[in-house]
Amino acid sequence: MARPTAVPRSDVLLTVMGAPYENDLLTSVLRLSQAMLEGGATVQIWACGYATMLTQRGLGDSKPRNLAAWEVDHPSTSLLVREMLLAFPDRLRWYACRFCSDDRGAVDHIPEVPVRAPAWFAEHVAAADKTLYLGVM
Repeated sequence: MARPTAVPRSDVLLTVMGAPYENDLLTSVLRLSQAMLEGGATVQIWACGYATMLTQRGLGDSKPRNLAAWEVDHPSTSLLVREMLLAFPDRLRWYACRFCSDDRGAVDHIPEVPVRAPAWFAEHVAAADKTLYLGVM
C-alpha cells in the first residue's frame, strides 16, 4: 500500500464516530467546525464508523422531499460537506476511514474526501494541536 501524503498541521482534529442521524452529532460537528473555521482555525475531520456515510456520492445534492413541505429543498450531507470544503479550501480537510467505509459499503465518497487506512490515524492526531472525539461506534 502506498503511503498517503503527509497530513498538514491543524488546530483541531474532530473525530466523528457513530450513527450520524441518531442524535445531534452531525449538526454539532457541522456547527462546531463552521464556527472554528470562521474564527480562523484550521480543522481536519476524520469520519469513522457510520459517519462515513455522510459523504457518499449517491446521496446527491438534496435530501428526499418531505411530503408535509414538498416545496422545501434540503441539502444532503455530502453537499454540505462539499460546500464547506470549497468555502475553506486551505483550512478544512475531511477524511473517511477506509476500514469503516469498506465495512459499511460506503465506498463511493465525493471526490473531495480522501479515504485513509486506519493505520494512518495516528498521523492525523499528531498533526493536530487538539483532538476531539464526537459520538461512539
